Amino acid sequence: MRDNFRNLRLDQVARSLSSFEAARLEARPQRGWLRAIREGLGMSLEEVGKALGQSKKRILDFEHAEAEDRITLKSLRRVASAMDCELVYGLVPKSGSIFELAEKHRQRREHSLEQQIRDRVRQDVLGVEHTMALENQASGGVDRLIEQETKRRLRKK
Repeated sequence: MRDNFRNLRLDQVARSLSSFEAARLEARPQRGWLRAIREGLGMSLEEVGKALGQSKKRILDFEHAEAEDRITLKSLRRVASAMDCELVYGLVPKSGSIFELAEKHRQRREHSLEQQIRDRVRQDVLGVEHTMALENQASGGVDRLIEQETKRRLRKK
């Protein structure tokens, strides 16, 4: 992805996530949001079931599924709607800002690329050194050669 587009997209995501910052600090109720909201609204399982066209048992199943992280977004959205609520969700970094997380991932990619180049250089240098040794022309100093060639290839990228 091109850097300009990536930065633009990152800015857009950061603006969108700004309203979710406080939500990260809120723990989900132990028995789940569906039950907490239903009870807070004073609605019975029957009332929610009627609004959704489902049985009381089915609503209870949805509540248990949500509390156990096995509900689908579609089901969560439908039950929320039956209680005149709207499902709003987002992904937020576990800590820090989205910009810090993006930088962390950029550094990981950069380190990974550097390691791949270093590994290829090691293979190349050792291959040449082996061939040279077969001809009694080995130069030695393999580690120094690997380091020099790695730096050269990294400058090229």
